[in-house]
Amino acid sequence: MDLGLGGKVALVTGGSKGIGRACAERLAREGCDVMIVARTASDLERAAAEIGEASGRRVEICATDLRSAQGCQAAVGALEHAFGRLDILVNNAGATQSGDFFQLDDATWEDGFALKFYSYVRLSRALWPLLKEAQGSVVNVIGSASKTPSASFMIGGAVNAAITNFTKALAELGLRDGVGVKAVHPGMTVTGRLETLLNQRAEAEGMSREDYERQELARAGLRRYSQPADIANLVAFLASPLAEQVHGVDVFIDGGATKAIL
Repeated sequence: MDLGLGGKVALVTGGSKGIGRACAERLAREGCDVMIVARTASDLERAAAEIGEASGRRVEICATDLRSAQGCQAAVGALEHAFGRLDILVNNAGATQSGDFFQLDDATWEDGFALKFYSYVRLSRALWPLLKEAQGSVVNVIGSASKTPSASFMIGGAVNAAITNFTKALAELGLRDGVGVKAVHPGMTVTGRLETLLNQRAEAEGMSREDYERQELARAGLRRYSQPADIANLVAFLASPLAEQVHGVDVFIDGGATKAIL
């Protein structure tokens, strides 16, 4: 299926690894030129070379820390210098720390919001004029903890819920300005971070990695964990003209793990 993305320009944050890289790969494969943003230049350079070689598209990089306003502005400046336009913004950067509520200090909470909330806000605001001009799309990759509170994942749940509210409100401006705004909520997705976590838990239980995963999937009633490509496929569709009428929604992609109604 042709998604109608040929010749468009996309910016993907957290684009050197995991879900972000998979999104950049899929968008490039659909014909987009892409800028990927992350903190580590060597990871970005490797990803850009591999994505560019596989897709034949132009892939630019910006190594910056999106936790600060200056870092976000650096990404905006790099995009404007490289392309001068933008059709698709995929906000994906950010991870939050889990743990005992009483051991998580203010600095840890502030760090969680700095990257995964404020970078989404700052980049959406700064790049909105380009998105409006292109009649483009914003896709915010958030997380299923937005609607499944947990005492061991308070920061992540709070950040995800805040981004979801922000996305819904931004969609109202999108109706006015012709910019599509959507949210994606991945569940357990096989990235480097999840692999490390599963290996640690399997070792703690005295089980093989494979047996532990089968046990946990059976407990949750799931067929498998998501792969980054599963998320990327959805992001590419939502960013495309085919999803023009899919606006202001938040879509869960977790194999049916999240059963919340509201």
